[in-house]
Amino acid sequence: MGKLTVLALRGVLVLLLGGSLFVQAVMVPLLAADMNGRTGDLVHLRTPVLVIIVLGVVTAQVTLVCVWRLVSMVRSGTVFSQQAFRYVHVVIGAFVAAALLVFVLGALLAPGEAVAPGVVLLLGGVGLAILGVALVVLVLRMLLAQAVAREVQASRMKAELDEVI
Repeated sequence: MGKLTVLALRGVLVLLLGGSLFVQAVMVPLLAADMNGRTGDLVHLRTPVLVIIVLGVVTAQVTLVCVWRLVSMVRSGTVFSQQAFRYVHVVIGAFVAAALLVFVLGALLAPGEAVAPGVVLLLGGVGLAILGVALVVLVLRMLLAQAVAREVQASRMKAELDEVI
């Protein structure tokens, strides 16, 4: 990965992380204040919805930090090692957690007539899409496992060749 690519990716990661911190620090309290003054069918869901939003942002932040770490490993040439799996597993877990949070949000909003059924269906589709991303990352993890195995095998063969020479 080139230096410019790494720099551009890190810039995007910093912007996304900054945006997520803005959402947590500014937007969630504003949403909470807005929901305080409301009356209706969704008042009892104020706290669960806010918790789901904050936890969803945390899953995104965890993913961004792990991607940052993996990019650092790519840049240093150590991504084809067992240490990379730790970050990939955390990313997969974060995506699964995010999907579960979206499904829970849909389940919370489903009863009653305060939210249109199409919104609940849309949330189900978003949750399914997030699970799809988790599966794509799982496939990429399998490719990483194959690359690590080949790297180990190549190192072993080189060591044996060095002994012969």
